Amino acid sequence: MITAEQREKIRGWFAGRLPDDLFEELVEVTADREEITVIGRIPGPRLADDVSDAERDAAVQGRIEEFRERTREDRILVAREAEHRFRRKVSWGVECEGRRGLFTHVAAPVMTRLRQPERQVLDTLIAGGVARSRSDALAWCVRLVQRHTDDWLGELSASLEHVQRVRAQGPDVEGVTDPSGEGGEDTGAQNGRAG
Repeated sequence: MITAEQREKIRGWFAGRLPDDLFEELVEVTADREEITVIGRIPGPRLADDVSDAERDAAVQGRIEEFRERTREDRILVAREAEHRFRRKVSWGVECEGRRGLFTHVAAPVMTRLRQPERQVLDTLIAGGVARSRSDALAWCVRLVQRHTDDWLGELSASLEHVQRVRAQGPDVEGVTDPSGEGGEDTGAQNGRAG
């Protein structure tokens, strides 16, 4: 998990490193173990007040595509430096006139074990045409949880950061090689599998 301090350092680095004329404003920098996503605000197209919604949407989409092509080389240079420095891939996106556009970004595979009732949920989403595969169905479920539990997830993340700070202040324990508790032990019984 990325701590608040690590996120602030990453955001600060991008705020200092990005060319001044790249974005009107740096809106968001998010990071996990695999990827850093940088979102900036760009100016909208100049349009008459009486244009239709369809014309406005097309103009905004055109502006996002123009920005992506025009700034590609600058963004690649910054991304290379950041990938070397932070050991994560960098993805880009923009906000324009209230619309967010993400450019190529990481879709990391996640392995999981599901019991039959959980698999049946995924299969029902497939049968109902919500998803094409179990992988798509699982991603749909995660997005749904994310959308409806942002406050709860935010509190949980803050609690985890507090636990990490407390652990870091504790004494070194001799013989412990992985203080995160993520490796080294047989966790089969913890995952519901008997050895």
